[in-house]
Amino acid sequence: METFAEILPHAFEHAFIDTLKLVPFLFVTYLAMEALEHYASSKSIVAVRRAGTAGPVIGALLGVVPQCGFSAAAATLYSARVITLGTLFAVFLSTSDEMLPIMIAAQAPAGFIAEVLAIKALCGLIAGFAIDVVLRLRHHAVEAMRIRDLCERDHCGCDDESDAPSALFDVCQKHEESAASRIDDWGAEYSNEEERGAELACASDERHERDHAHEHEHGHDHAHAHNRSHEHAHGFGAIAKSSLVHTLQVTLFIFLVSLAFEIVIDGVGEDVLASFISANSNLSVVVSAIVGLIPNCAASVVLTELYLEGALSTGAMLAGLLVSAGVGLLVLFRANRPMHENFLIAAGLVACGVVFGFIVGVFGIAL
Repeated sequence: METFAEILPHAFEHAFIDTLKLVPFLFVTYLAMEALEHYASSKSIVAVRRAGTAGPVIGALLGVVPQCGFSAAAATLYSARVITLGTLFAVFLSTSDEMLPIMIAAQAPAGFIAEVLAIKALCGLIAGFAIDVVLRLRHHAVEAMRIRDLCERDHCGCDDESDAPSALFDVCQKHEESAASRIDDWGAEYSNEEERGAELACASDERHERDHAHEHEHGHDHAHAHNRSHEHAHGFGAIAKSSLVHTLQVTLFIFLVSLAFEIVIDGVGEDVLASFISANSNLSVVVSAIVGLIPNCAASVVLTELYLEGALSTGAMLAGLLVSAGVGLLVLFRANRPMHENFLIAAGLVACGVVFGFIVGVFGIAL
């Protein structure tokens, strides 16, 4: 058995490489959220929320891409309530993580790989839409975006810059939060004329500000152009700085937890994990789904290899790979609040994996 001194370098290398792959996804995601918080108008934000209706479709398709960065991005976006819970589930359930590279390396038939990816995407799509529909039928109000909450909790410093949102944006933001709390993910219209009037007033203020800027520009073309360019550059710099702070904080968290899991898995051995999964064929679906919760590529690797070796049924393999969302769960636990909701989401993922796994088993579906 390897000693800790022998395990640590290998575990450090794997954790570092796996975490490094996520940095571009996290940075771009935070950059987009910060831009939405600072520059988007009230109407634009409401439009983004209404677009959430198609979220599960987009999420299921993106999750198929063999890169767990999308699950990390989805967890971040959900933590800020930019996307719906159904969209988050669609991404998590369809994420392929290390499954695709292992199947390609094992020279699995292209048709078989396509079928697995299609089934995962379909399961994510079904679960995603089902969750959003249930929330809608229960009249669950859409929560206001929490982008600023993430900034305050991580102390990124974006509110300390001189390019803080204008008074106009603050007024529009208050209206948006009030309106969004009464607009569901399916794009329901405003419930009364007062809300509609608030939006029109906000839009009127925006037009007034643009007109005033246009008139001022005629009198001070060069000075105004210089100031506007300087403010825009300064504003983008603050956004980039805030996004970088968020990315570094989450990246450090992911690396440390991934390193811990790598040390444990390397110490125990993947063969022990494989034995644990295949020990009881009657409970293999449930066990595989639970193993899929491990936020490490080892879970998807072992599940895929066991299935290709014939030691795991199709239902059990599917149950585990549906739940295996890479480091998406790590990001969710790091960024999303309240914490108990993260445990409910994890339990929901296991439930989805078990249900779909048993359905495949009951109908005798073989790939």
